[in-house]
Amino acid sequence: MLGWFRYLLPREDKFFDLFTEHSRILVSGAEALEKLLQGGEGVEQHCREIIALEDQADEVTRQVLQAVRLSFITPFDRGDIKDLIQSMDDAIDMMHKTVKTVSLFEQTSFEPPMREMGTVIVQAAKLTAEAIPLLQKLGPNVARLSAIAEEVMRVEERSDQLHDHGLKELFKKHGTSNPMAYIIGSEIYSELEKVVDRFEDVANEISGILIENV
Repeated sequence: MLGWFRYLLPREDKFFDLFTEHSRILVSGAEALEKLLQGGEGVEQHCREIIALEDQADEVTRQVLQAVRLSFITPFDRGDIKDLIQSMDDAIDMMHKTVKTVSLFEQTSFEPPMREMGTVIVQAAKLTAEAIPLLQKLGPNVARLSAIAEEVMRVEERSDQLHDHGLKELFKKHGTSNPMAYIIGSEIYSELEKVVDRFEDVANEISGILIENV
């Protein structure tokens, strides 16, 4: 009887399937955000796309948390699983928040550093998507996982530079002549920076898993 019960519970590898699915959603969301920041007539379409992807990510997160509750055996500590999927979900939640600001203030054009930050976000998402499947075999992949975490840190540093430069240029352009434009622009810069910060959180979670399990 116990054997059949265990058979019905989530498999250990189910976690990796779900993590990988979520990471693919993150890449799709990042690519949609990058396209959104090009401006023009496609902004509204890309906003809708990110909102739909955020809903998909929430469903994957729900499945992971449910699997944690139901599983006898997990690939690593249950708390680490929860923290990892939550940090991943926070990244696309932050993309969604950026979309809300863009939609609320009907923005259809974006500053060059904002567009560059979109590219940086795609880089961070793709690094995350590369790292997640490697967690299934930590030992052989420890070197690459550590390298990816370091790359994400460098991407985050580049994001900080773009954020600071962009704010400075925005103030020069609008600071005294159009304060509202400056406020809206600075909010978008802040939210884009936080998207990258959330990917840094994912990298930190991965580093923590390595420390505890290798």
